[in-house]
Amino acid sequence: QVQLVESGGGLVQPGGSLRLSCAAHGFTIDYYAIGWFRQAPGKEREGVSSISVMYGTTNYADSVKGRFTISRDNAKNTVYLQMSSLKPEDTAVYYCAATVMGSDWSNAYEYEYWGRGTQVTVSS
Repeated sequence: QVQLVESGGGLVQPGGSLRLSCAAHGFTIDYYAIGWFRQAPGKEREGVSSISVMYGTTNYADSVKGRFTISRDNAKNTVYLQMSSLKPEDTAVYYCAATVMGSDWSNAYEYEYWGRGTQVTVSS
């Protein structure tokens, strides 16, 4: 059974850091592109970052460049999103998703599998 499980969310003060994890079960991330998306209340789901294990490429939304870093651990079949210098506007539910083949990393409709999300709240 294909499953993605996010963890690592929580409450953090502005300027703080969090590391999100996305553990894949039932498939190997080697042949998939893994994306991180987020959705704040009343807003559309937006692409945050993605990584293609096969092609060794990463992508970031302009709003998180220089602050977030995506990485993977093939042995653990897990993708991470290291978030630093967090801002209140980063507050959202963060989801990871997987696609075998997609042309637009930030297009949520191109992803076949989704996790249930983890809440990130940035507040003092």
